[in-house]
Amino acid sequence: MDLFDKITSSMGGPLGQHQKWSHGYFSYPKLEGEIGPHMQFNGKEHLVWSLNNYLGLANHPEVRAADTQAAADYGMAYPMGARMMSGNSIHHEELEADLGEFVGKEDAYLLNYGYQGMVSIIDSLVNRNDVIVYDAESHACIIDGLRMHMGKRFVYQHNDLESCQKQLEHATRLVEQSGGGILLITEGVFGMSGAQGKLKEIIALKDKFDFRILVDDAHGFGTMGKTGAGTHEEQDCIEGVDVYFGTFAKSMAGIGAFVAGDKTVIDYLRYNMRSQIFAKALPMPMVLGLKKRFELLKSQPQLRKNLWKITKALQAGLKERGFDLGVTNTMVTPVFLKGDLYEATALTRDLRENYGIFCSIVIYPVIPKGLILLRLIPTAAHSLEDVQRTLDAYSEMGEKLKAGHYRENLTAV
Repeated sequence: MDLFDKITSSMGGPLGQHQKWSHGYFSYPKLEGEIGPHMQFNGKEHLVWSLNNYLGLANHPEVRAADTQAAADYGMAYPMGARMMSGNSIHHEELEADLGEFVGKEDAYLLNYGYQGMVSIIDSLVNRNDVIVYDAESHACIIDGLRMHMGKRFVYQHNDLESCQKQLEHATRLVEQSGGGILLITEGVFGMSGAQGKLKEIIALKDKFDFRILVDDAHGFGTMGKTGAGTHEEQDCIEGVDVYFGTFAKSMAGIGAFVAGDKTVIDYLRYNMRSQIFAKALPMPMVLGLKKRFELLKSQPQLRKNLWKITKALQAGLKERGFDLGVTNTMVTPVFLKGDLYEATALTRDLRENYGIFCSIVIYPVIPKGLILLRLIPTAAHSLEDVQRTLDAYSEMGEKLKAGHYRENLTAV
């Protein structure tokens, strides 16, 4: 069996049979229309809770105008080249300086993509003599970055300080022999559970151990803290975070990311991150569009205020109806249900086709067998009417699940 045969056999048959599923059950969902809480799915209007458009900036008129004008002025090609060769601009540098200042760091560096950026940050910061300690529920971009690390790594139980300390003890013994250092990686907001990483408590462990901390705050940047600077602002531990990572794909409704820290560290990354130094710079329309998004993030706190109004109403309503939201203390809203794959499929279809509610579904192996996770992402663009419509639909769906309706009516929902 050759490579392609192994791949295709795992998908249910030879290449010639794949068309039946590639455009059917296994196809990606297609949302259509203007980005926002109400979009078209399979030709019908749906209330959407699956877009990481936290502040509702995707279709903000000033953002649309900035994007359009920048594309007209520069086209999508400018600047032509990698930044260290010929692709730098004053606008790239201004955005970096503003981002660094906003998150409380000396400097920042723009990255073309969030996922690829995190992988490359890890690869650049450590060598074979260094040891990485990381949270068990770290995002896939962190896990893929760890796979590139040629040294040792230790995982601690999710948000468990005792487990974290034990792994730091193991790491300390190793670096005493190798002469390396320790990098601890966690997240500001965990995107599935909605839990905040215990940044302040982990930073306090620096009194006992010598390590640096890298925080992936993809979901926290723009949403957490009194100014939206991030989860480290929310927990009042800005100074303790050594390297801060944020993306533009969530609060800023854009593309790209940034890494911030001491100027010496950021300068090092500028000339050592392979995914950036060998890649074309972010196109000018994206950079100028991001500048406008960032300006609105800072100057319109009512956007973040409305995000939290919607979040609190949604989460309070779900809890009142007896739904399990786990340990979330952020805007990420997971709803945990008991059920199997068949019930998950049926209830998701029911919500979409009969209630017009579109949200993300997560099952095993991401979460334990016997559980279903429906993840809702509130945004500043949602309304309290949207919340009420969703609560009513979830109440009915929950009763159906308890009554065994979805197991009995898999194909007839």
